Amino acid sequence: MDRMLCDELLEEIFQRLPPIPSSSLSVSLVSKRWLHLYRTSKTFLSLRLSPHNSTIPSLASFLSHYPSLLSLSLLLSSDPTITIPSATTFSEHLLLIVSTFCFKLQTLRFMAGPVSVSSLNSLSLNCTHLTSLCINLFRPIFFMWVVKFPVLKELSIFVSSGDGVEQATEFERENGLWGNEDFDAELGLESLCLSGIRADDWGLGWLWRSCKKLKKLQLKSCEGVGDGGSFLSFVRCLQGLEEVELRTCRSIVDGVLLKLAENCNSLSSLLVYDGGSREGLLRFISQCNCNLQKLDLRLPLDLHNDHLTAVALNFRGLSSIRLQSCCLVTGEGLKALGIAMSSGLEELALINCDVVEREQGLLATLGQNLRQLRKLDLSYNEMLLDKELISMLVSCNCLVDLRLRGCKGLTKAALVSMFKSCKRLENVDIMHCRGIEAEAVELLVLNSPQLRQVQVEESKLSDVARTWASNKLIEVVV
Repeated sequence: MDRMLCDELLEEIFQRLPPIPSSSLSVSLVSKRWLHLYRTSKTFLSLRLSPHNSTIPSLASFLSHYPSLLSLSLLLSSDPTITIPSATTFSEHLLLIVSTFCFKLQTLRFMAGPVSVSSLNSLSLNCTHLTSLCINLFRPIFFMWVVKFPVLKELSIFVSSGDGVEQATEFERENGLWGNEDFDAELGLESLCLSGIRADDWGLGWLWRSCKKLKKLQLKSCEGVGDGGSFLSFVRCLQGLEEVELRTCRSIVDGVLLKLAENCNSLSSLLVYDGGSREGLLRFISQCNCNLQKLDLRLPLDLHNDHLTAVALNFRGLSSIRLQSCCLVTGEGLKALGIAMSSGLEELALINCDVVEREQGLLATLGQNLRQLRKLDLSYNEMLLDKELISMLVSCNCLVDLRLRGCKGLTKAALVSMFKSCKRLENVDIMHCRGIEAEAVELLVLNSPQLRQVQVEESKLSDVARTWASNKLIEVVV
């Protein structure tokens, strides 16, 4: 058989193997030929490295065996004995190795420490196909280097909490990176993620002015959008945005939402986690004129029923609404939402929302109103009972994705109702549901005709369930 299979056919087979360690181990043990072909056909790698000097030559030798890599993710294991300067030098050596051996890369997630502008310049010279880049930088931060990546579409920058080296390198001085630039570039960026930006970070104005094609913006743990001169430029780049995510940006979230409501008519997806004010969010919902499709909120103490009422009035076109840890919302607000969205809502998530457990009959009412639901997520409602879930499932016949992770109160009865009422189910997550045992999982696998993936503990998989899952091509994620 080994002789009958040519190299090209084996490489095609290896590319279709599931991305799990057991697959690579099985292939590598067959023969040196198989190991070589597996490595040369591999297009994606994710590595976690130890911050030691011996790692550098080892990584160079390792990557030399993978000439076809298109996507690479490098993470650094935490080590409190490493000081910031040595960690920076170490990470730059690693980035140099990546740019030397992985010149076909299209996606790079480099979280092995902060890097300098000069090392990014070397990366741009060798990896000319990069369309997605995720890196860590020290202050002061520069953005002019982005111009050197002409095909870059997605950029994520994590700014280290430390200030690092305060002086500019000779490379940075010679290329005019020490200070704001007056001219605008025409960057091709469509997605931008910034983490850790402060209000006094200068130079962001140039980035905002140069992002004329931006569709998605993510701000994480940001205290500002740059120095004073940057705000007007920031407002201009909002006009074409379609997706916005604001995570733990309490000091700026109200201002950003207000400017979105005033300047962005194309917004279709909004996520706000851990920050904001009751008045600011309500003002955005009431004033926004966009056709919002997806709304994802994790606001434990900032989300109230009046917000849900305003959503029901102004965002009737929503197809997805996700609420997490929203302690102050009651059944009244959710029922008003369900009535308003009865004809179009396809995804509902109430994750760790105690109203699900607190108000009996709420899920039954939502199920009767939201008969078009395709995705339902009730994860981490630990006291959710069988009868409450069953009363909702009997009305939700269109469900294809159901997530119940961490719902410790559910038992076999819930799973029986699941496959009886929801014949179209394709994905089910019942991980960490201690009331659900192996027998119930077996029944789910046997009786769900459309099931394609189930997430459950390995200890709850019987031999019968494994066999049927294999025969029916159901992926089991443990």
